[in-house]
Amino acid sequence: MATACARHILVKTREQAEVIKKKLAVGGDFAKLAKQHSLCPSGKKGGDLGEFRRGAMVKPFDNVVFTKPILTVHGPVKTKFGFHLIETIYRND
Repeated sequence: MATACARHILVKTREQAEVIKKKLAVGGDFAKLAKQHSLCPSGKKGGDLGEFRRGAMVKPFDNVVFTKPILTVHGPVKTKFGFHLIETIYRND
C-alpha cells in the first residue's frame, strides 16, 4: 500500500491561501507560516502530518499527495475543511 509524508497549511479562504503561497514562493518558511496561519492542529508542528496511507485523507488532498511532484507546494486545494497548501515530503509507491 502506498504511503506518503506531507505537510500542509489550512486556511478558510482561497485568498488567504494565495497570499501565503506568494510568501512561500519568495522564500517564506513553511513551518513558520503554518504555525501562524493554519487552522489544523498540525499547524503547531509546522503543518507536519507525518506518514499516512493512500485513502487516509479526503480525496482532493489525497490526489495531490499521491500524484503531484514531491517537494513542491501545491494549492490552494479546496476540501470540506477549507483551502490547503500541500507539500509532499516523500512518497513510497
